[in-house]
Amino acid sequence: MAALFSAAALAVSGCQNDSGSASASDGQETTTAPARVAEKTIVQPAVGDLAVAPDAERVDLTAPTFSDPTRVSNPLFPVSEQKSVLLLGQVDGLPFRTEVTLLPETRIIEWQGQQVETLVSQYVAYLGGRIHEVAYDLYAQDDTGAVWYFGEDVFNFRDGLIADTHGTWVAGKDGPAAMIMPADPQVGDVYRPENIPGFVFEEVTVRSVGQTLGGPLGAVEGGLVIEELHMDNSTEKKTFAPGYGEFFTAGGGDVEALALAVPTDALGEEPPAELVTLESGAAKVFGAAQSKDWKAAKATVKKMQAAWQTVRAGDVPKRLGPQLSSALEALATAVETRKTAQARQAAVHVARWSLDLQLRHRPVIEIDLARLDLWAAQMLVDAAAGDAPAVNGDFFSIDYIRDRIQHTFDEANRTRFNTVLEELNGAVADEDLTAVANIARQLRKTVAGLQPAN
Repeated sequence: MAALFSAAALAVSGCQNDSGSASASDGQETTTAPARVAEKTIVQPAVGDLAVAPDAERVDLTAPTFSDPTRVSNPLFPVSEQKSVLLLGQVDGLPFRTEVTLLPETRIIEWQGQQVETLVSQYVAYLGGRIHEVAYDLYAQDDTGAVWYFGEDVFNFRDGLIADTHGTWVAGKDGPAAMIMPADPQVGDVYRPENIPGFVFEEVTVRSVGQTLGGPLGAVEGGLVIEELHMDNSTEKKTFAPGYGEFFTAGGGDVEALALAVPTDALGEEPPAELVTLESGAAKVFGAAQSKDWKAAKATVKKMQAAWQTVRAGDVPKRLGPQLSSALEALATAVETRKTAQARQAAVHVARWSLDLQLRHRPVIEIDLARLDLWAAQMLVDAAAGDAPAVNGDFFSIDYIRDRIQHTFDEANRTRFNTVLEELNGAVADEDLTAVANIARQLRKTVAGLQPAN
C-alpha cells in the first residue's frame, strides 16, 4: 500500500566526544576525562498552533534501538502475546465492534538507519453491523521495553466498498516512528503515538498510574489513564490495563471498550454444552426460517433460551452477556411473528455472540473459521434482500478473516478455499446476487470441510 504523504526528512544528531585534561604545571600526571557520547535523537516535525507539552516532559525524544523488536512484552501493550481482542462500544449512535488479531507475518521497516522487524496487527471495525474500517498496524518494542508504532495501512469503507485510505503512513517514509507505550509510564510523562502534524498526530500525557479498572471478568490492577491531544486541540481520555492493552476510550459521546482478550481471559477447558447449543441452535433456526418450519424454529428457540439461562448464571464477560440476551430476544420475536428475513438475521447475531463467548474455550483459528462461515450466511441474507452494497461489505469481511486463517491450511485446502472465494469475488463484482447466493452456499460447505492446524 503506497503511503499518502511524501517522506519527511529525518536526521539524527552526530556523536560528540567531550574530553578535558588537568593542568600538568603542578607536576601531577595529566589525566583525560572519559569520552561522553551524545544520545541520538529523533528530529521533531513542526506542530504549528497545537497546544503541545514542552520537550522537557517528553519521554520519546531519544532514538530507540531494537535488538528483539517482535518480542513485545510490555504489559500495558502486550501485542505479541495476544491472539485475539474484541472491543465493543458505540460510535455516532450506532453499535461499534472491533476485532484485533495478531497476524503470523512480520514487516521490515527502515528507519533511523535501522532495519526494524515489526509485528503486524489487523484491526477490523464494524459500525452498525457493517464493515467500517480496516487497518494493519505495525509495532516493535525497543531495548528499554517501550513499544513503538511504525505505521499503518488503513482502508475506510462506505456502502461496502473502500472509500479511501486516509490515515495510511509508514515510518521512515512519511514521518518518524512514534512511541505508543513507554517502558514504565509515570504521571506527567508525554509521548506521541502518531507524530506527523497535519496528517496524523496524537500527543499523550500520563494522568495516573496503578489504577484499578473494571475488566471483562472483574477488577484489573495496575491500570494506566492517559489524556490524548488531537490535531484539532481536542482531548479524550483512554485507559490501558496490564495483559489487555488499550482498555477504554471515550470522547464526544463515542465509546470503545474491551470486552474480551485471549489468552488473557482464556480458559483451559471445553465450552459448556449450553454454549454450544446456542451456536448450533442458531444454525437450525437459520435453516428452519428459510423453509418456514416455524414449529421446529420455536422448539429450537426454547432450547436456546433454557441454555442461555444456564450460561448467564455463570462467569460471563460483562460486555457480552447483554449482547447475547438482546440478540436471543430478537430471534424469539422474529420466530414468533414468522418473519423469515428477521429470523435469519437474528440467528446470525446470536451465533456471532455465542462464538465470542466461546473464544475463551476454543482456539482462535476455529472461532475465526466459524466467523467466516457466519459472514457467508450473512451474505445469503443480504443477497435475498437485494442489497448489493451489503453483499460487497460481506465479501470484504470474509476476505479479511482469510488473512487471519489461511496460513493454517495445507496447500490443497488453501487452493480449494481460495478458488471458491475467487468465484465469489467475481459474482459480487458483477452484482449477480443469484450467483452470489449459490457460491456462498458452496463456500459454507467448503469451510465445513476444512481442518485448520491450531
